Amino acid sequence: MPNRRDFLRTVASATAGMLVARDGFAEAVPASPQEAPVKRREVSIGSRRIKVIDIHAHCVVPEVADVVKDTKFAANASGRARGPQILGPERLRTLDARGIDVQVLDINAFWWYGADRELAREIVKVHDEHLAAWCAAHPDRFVALSSVALQHPDLAAEQLEHAVKQLGMRGAAVGGHVEGESLSSPRFDPFWAKAQELGVLVFMHPNNAENLVREGGLKGNGDLGNIIGNPLETTLFLTKMIFDGTLDKFPGLKICAAHAGGYLPSYLGRTDVACDTRANANCANKKHPSEYFKQQILADCMAFSDEGLRHLVAVLGPGQVVFGTDTPFNWPDSLDMVLQAKYLSDAEKEAILGGNLTKLLRI
Repeated sequence: MPNRRDFLRTVASATAGMLVARDGFAEAVPASPQEAPVKRREVSIGSRRIKVIDIHAHCVVPEVADVVKDTKFAANASGRARGPQILGPERLRTLDARGIDVQVLDINAFWWYGADRELAREIVKVHDEHLAAWCAAHPDRFVALSSVALQHPDLAAEQLEHAVKQLGMRGAAVGGHVEGESLSSPRFDPFWAKAQELGVLVFMHPNNAENLVREGGLKGNGDLGNIIGNPLETTLFLTKMIFDGTLDKFPGLKICAAHAGGYLPSYLGRTDVACDTRANANCANKKHPSEYFKQQILADCMAFSDEGLRHLVAVLGPGQVVFGTDTPFNWPDSLDMVLQAKYLSDAEKEAILGGNLTKLLRI
């Protein structure tokens, strides 16, 4: 039976030098003037070159459309099989221009959370194998996380183990809920137990707080499903993981929350005193919420302001904050904000921009 090395050698050979088109990786063609390589930005602190690692990136695998073409999920897959989320030479040019050495890939729309067991198995298999192939073809620039089928927790645990041990993936990506059900429910313990056993990072990415907001509640100007909904969903996810005792049940678990951890780090004081002051709080956590931010909860640095970053680091500590871009979506780049932060030492800047993830993801 082929082992992981054999598999990666095969997929790397099959995809090296290939671009994305009909099947996700089409034959390479000479670059046009518009597609000429850009000069790679190399980031240094002082006079020392550092490695920049991006935890927060979006991508799609067009091949999954064939798996779901005759199901209710067909629109979810086919509608995403185009544009800058498809992995190709433009992604590499983007990394070079922005000074990103390694990007962590995952597929984080989580529309397959409603799929039955066998369909979910096939969806995740296609996603994982194609991401593993891309990473094998570009081993110095990309690593990946498996987006497991959490609606089937035992299957999700199997998928995570296979992805880590056989495909070389570095952890998992999850949504903030499974069709409205909190991931702090004991039903999901098999997955959390497996993530703890494997010692891998879990990256949580929200999807417009569809579990929280009444239909139409975030319509109108300002893209509020994203601007308010995403941090709101993340806030509830983290709070329930704390108050429901899940992080105590799995003390080795490491979770990284997108979008600077949502609103929770910005208003942690109220959460921190809730169990002491509210007689009806019925908290299952063994420690104050702020303590979990120092050990088990990480966040990307997408706070978009110098004061926001300063506060995030003050709450979590520099060892719990990591670099993220939300590529390919159009958000301000936080790289120079970190480099220019007067309240961070050189060692802390290096930890945030890559050092923390180098250890957590074993890069």
